[in-house]
Amino acid sequence: MSKHYFDPRLKIFALNSNKPLAEKIAKAVGVELGRTSVKKFSDGEIQINIEESIRGAHVYVIQSTSSPVNDNLMELLIMIDALKRASAQTINVVMPYYGYARQDRKARAREPITAKLVANMLETAGATRVLTLDLHAAQIQGFFDIPVDHLMGAPLIADYFLEKKLFGDDVVVVSPDHGGVTRARKLAEFLKAPIAIIDKRRPRANVAEVMNIIGEVKGKKCILIDDMIDTAGTITLAANALKQAGAVEVYASCTHPVLSGPAMQRIQDSAILKLVVTDSIYLPKERLIDKIDQISVANLMGDAIKRIHENKPVSPLFETKHTK
Repeated sequence: MSKHYFDPRLKIFALNSNKPLAEKIAKAVGVELGRTSVKKFSDGEIQINIEESIRGAHVYVIQSTSSPVNDNLMELLIMIDALKRASAQTINVVMPYYGYARQDRKARAREPITAKLVANMLETAGATRVLTLDLHAAQIQGFFDIPVDHLMGAPLIADYFLEKKLFGDDVVVVSPDHGGVTRARKLAEFLKAPIAIIDKRRPRANVAEVMNIIGEVKGKKCILIDDMIDTAGTITLAANALKQAGAVEVYASCTHPVLSGPAMQRIQDSAILKLVVTDSIYLPKERLIDKIDQISVANLMGDAIKRIHENKPVSPLFETKHTK
């Protein structure tokens, strides 16, 4: 890879949610981050100024809508508006983590579908494309009427476990619920391992109750995979249930480490040997406890940006480096 990208019309800007990841992505692409200032008035209003010309440019804005979700979402919307009014040719929103993705359907009467509302807001503001990673439900792509490139974290997670020699018949990939079976199957294909499913019931939001384990886990090394870990209730209950069912070792993995509320303590106290996460959401050093190993999505997203800019297919990025 050349150190400097050849096309001066490709520009990458970072907002405040995950500056370290944005810097790594810009480095992977081979460009400098664009100059912008994000300030707040004393009442909390956000003010953004783009401090270089972007007329006719293909702009990529990197922003995860993680905590504080509403501030980060509003920053992004204001930035898109600023880019549109400054005559950017295309406005490509790079969202390693898409906030509000869990509100993707009406599970009860009189509920909103907030993931769709966010999609509408991004389009109305002026986004021309979205590049994202491991949406909570792949169908969210259909909420947009602009192109959506949906990358997968499973190949990166698979590379981690392949390098640790965790693959084959000694390993079982476990989905913590029925909804994550497709994700677990994909990781299992990469690791050439069987899968198991945890059948759980959730009485209310953020409260999970483990019921039955479907599949053979006794005497096996188990790898749990999920798209996100929030309060870590589901994943730690699942890990402890696997250990009680005779699993030799229990690993967990997710793309988006939301890790709110009691999550860190739950992980520390659980049967999880290692939790593998990506840097789609910024984790300060004090939260990177010994049990957590973090892998970067920067090269994956950098490659995707270059491929999109050069009108090349993004599908080769769905393989592990061991299968390429």
